[in-house]
Amino acid sequence: MQRAKDYFSTAEQQRIREAVAAAETRTSGEIVPQLVDASFDYPRAETFGAGFFSLGIAVLASWWFGHSSVWVFLPLFLLGYLPCKWLIRSLPGLHRRLIHPREMAAEVGEKAILSFFELGVHKTRDRTGILILISLFERRVQLLADEGINAKVAPETWAEVVRTITAGLHNGKPCDALCNAINSCADILEQHFPRRSDDTNELPDLVI
Repeated sequence: MQRAKDYFSTAEQQRIREAVAAAETRTSGEIVPQLVDASFDYPRAETFGAGFFSLGIAVLASWWFGHSSVWVFLPLFLLGYLPCKWLIRSLPGLHRRLIHPREMAAEVGEKAILSFFELGVHKTRDRTGILILISLFERRVQLLADEGINAKVAPETWAEVVRTITAGLHNGKPCDALCNAINSCADILEQHFPRRSDDTNELPDLVI
């Protein structure tokens, strides 16, 4: 899996910065895109998955070669556990299949809330910050808007923005999708929070 730090090229990062800067010339809102490798490491999936696969291998091998002897089964199970765990960790597609979608959704949501406060998105003057979190392992996008925005914009309004980015992740055009999503955020915010003459840039215009 491509790491977050290498996901966007230098040119693409510049495009995203320019998209954020252009969006913020139209609104008093602040938009912060964040890209992470994963929202959680899901150790339980690794543990249960490795146990299940090593159990299956040990059962079949002991039955085939060791006449179902427990003394053949146990060493094979123990020897197979760590390689199976490494295999799951190195194959994100397999790892994802061992995790319930609800668990991934919950972890991405929790990561978004944590990042929202860690990055200071809640500290804008009028509470008009937006975090767009892209979590690569889960292939999920979470958008969080501050309370000033939520007072005027229904949360479901952002669903199309999230779908735009998610589609871009799947079709290999994440930079285009993110830039389009940032522009869509500006379209929505401009209706309720137009830029004022005394606005300042309160958060950095870059991909975290």
